[in-house]
Amino acid sequence: MKLLLAAALAASMTVPDLAAAQAPVVAAPAGKLRGEAANGINSFKGIPYALPPVGRRRWTPPVAMPAWKGERAASDYGPACMQARPRVQSIYSQTYPAMSEDCLSLNIWMPADAKNAPVFFWIHGGALSGGSSRESLYDGAALAKKGVIVVSINYRLGVLGYMAHPELSKESAHDISGNYGLLDQIAALQWVRKNIASFGGDPANVTIAGESAGGLSVMYLMASPRAKGLFAKAIAQSAYMISTPQLRNSPHGDIPAEGVGYYLMGKLGAENIAAMRGIDAEALITAAGAAGYAPWGTVDGKILPRQLVDTFDRGEQARVPMIAGFNSGEIRSLRMLMAPMPADAAAYETQIRARYGDLADDFLKLYPSSDLPGSMLAIPRDALYGWTSERLVARQTALGLPAFLYYFDHGYPAADALDLHAFHAAELPYMFGNPGRTPPNWPKIPDTAAEAKLSDAMMDYWVSFARDGVPAAAGSARWSAYGSDRAYITFAGTPKEGTRLLPGMYELMEQLICRRRAKGGVPWNWNYGLLAPPIPEPVASCR
Repeated sequence: MKLLLAAALAASMTVPDLAAAQAPVVAAPAGKLRGEAANGINSFKGIPYALPPVGRRRWTPPVAMPAWKGERAASDYGPACMQARPRVQSIYSQTYPAMSEDCLSLNIWMPADAKNAPVFFWIHGGALSGGSSRESLYDGAALAKKGVIVVSINYRLGVLGYMAHPELSKESAHDISGNYGLLDQIAALQWVRKNIASFGGDPANVTIAGESAGGLSVMYLMASPRAKGLFAKAIAQSAYMISTPQLRNSPHGDIPAEGVGYYLMGKLGAENIAAMRGIDAEALITAAGAAGYAPWGTVDGKILPRQLVDTFDRGEQARVPMIAGFNSGEIRSLRMLMAPMPADAAAYETQIRARYGDLADDFLKLYPSSDLPGSMLAIPRDALYGWTSERLVARQTALGLPAFLYYFDHGYPAADALDLHAFHAAELPYMFGNPGRTPPNWPKIPDTAAEAKLSDAMMDYWVSFARDGVPAAAGSARWSAYGSDRAYITFAGTPKEGTRLLPGMYELMEQLICRRRAKGGVPWNWNYGLLAPPIPEPVASCR
């Protein structure tokens, strides 16, 4: 009789009624959520993890969202965090259906039968000023099918996420300001720690991962005492360990973060923080961009105790296994990071010798005048992404932890035709398993067995690392830890293992930045190659 009643009830339902009846429901400490189910994967989107940082909450640390009563629909993404609308179209250009200061939400994809599953926590890139967890490229369903729970987050961006100011510091119990976007990421990790078991996840096995500014954020989280214990592994893709502004002083030549906020307030004609809080968010972002504001973390002694290089040199970073790597063509899609092309080879060599002194021969061996176009692309790639990637795995290795280095050198016809071989972020469609879900202007990835095989291998490596700390893919090359052999894996068609990536690159960049750090007064952000100030003389501490 019960079966007959159930059959009759199902027959009477409309398609929307059936979908609602089959929708997964999770009762988490945060509250009850109704998501969506498709192909063995349950998804929950737009879950608020903190109260809206609007009005008087603008430029304050995130406040946890109180548990809600009743059942909350979780079938659509939350609004993207406020950011400038793209004025120039690029391969990365995206438009979002909604943007808001009320944007602190996260999304979850999980196997329907998940039980104590590893958690992959994704932080989107976008120079800390753009991007959103709702981008189709970051859909977590394909990774979830491999056995992980994928979490993606929004966090405050730009001036709303990173501005520091003396008035804001006075409001703080710790006399600090800035880093609000980083605090959002920490709040999201705290939400995961409290709630993810309800979704079948293991709160003790969370891997933080991000690309570009997301990779920078991974390093910030590894360096922040506030994030201690909230994750077990880390993946930094195309991260950049640049010098970071300090709250009130400038030992490395960066303008102090509070000084930047003070300057910006003056440019906007605001008398105080109350007036700044009253400015419309979109107008504020537009005006800040016109004034030249760029968002960075702030070394404040609390959230970020010291420069990232110093934290990692002292072994104070999170002691977790790590993957780090970069792409061979990073700068092909970021040519604004290149110095202007010199008139000829002779002019190039003359300038390099004037700037690099006793290191000029080593520099020119790696970046020769005989291939100016190639050298001009490789210099910023290595100074930003290559040096950072190898430094991360070297420092984790020094702590006795497994660390794995990769080099993405894969191209395909549409990208190569645009001179975008292995460009910045080109690995993302492969490691997310979404080669057909790229942004509108992205070079189209061919739908071939070879491309699918590479994507499948990369997903396997990433998922196995999230599961047990060792990247492995059945039928593909072994990926050895960096270790004393300085091992790495190249993704180019098929994965291949090697040792000593780009010989001499890491040593040269480490020497250059060590000397700048020792002398002080000069940041190590975008001033490389023909943009570099004269390199300081050798010092004993850099030998």
